[in-house]
Amino acid sequence: MNREELYEMMDEKLGYAYVYEKGNGGKHTDYMFNMTPENIANFIGKHAYTADKVVLTDMCDRLIVESIYGGFIMNCPNQEFCRNIIFYLDPIQMGEVDPKEFTVVTREKMQALWDAEEASVMQAEFRML
Repeated sequence: MNREELYEMMDEKLGYAYVYEKGNGGKHTDYMFNMTPENIANFIGKHAYTADKVVLTDMCDRLIVESIYGGFIMNCPNQEFCRNIIFYLDPIQMGEVDPKEFTVVTREKMQALWDAEEASVMQAEFRML
């Protein structure tokens, strides 16, 4: 993934995905991607049998959806949005289609991009002094 792709992600509805992998003692890996119903369904489908739980939130850490092992949705406050997710998730769960690939980045990589941008802005400000 290049820098431009990371910036394109920020133009959309960016959110967090916390993946609690099986047997990892409660530790999780954080990812970031655009929280569209199709992306969410593909992400859940991809981690359905490798994660005990997947929690997806918006940038303010408000819950979007939570799924458990097997890719089953356990909590989704917005039921209309949930129906849109299920539209894409159902064929994946039934084995009719494989989860599609889309742009996903670890939170650490996105933070490194933000830190680099902040550093370059600060350098520019110092040069103006």
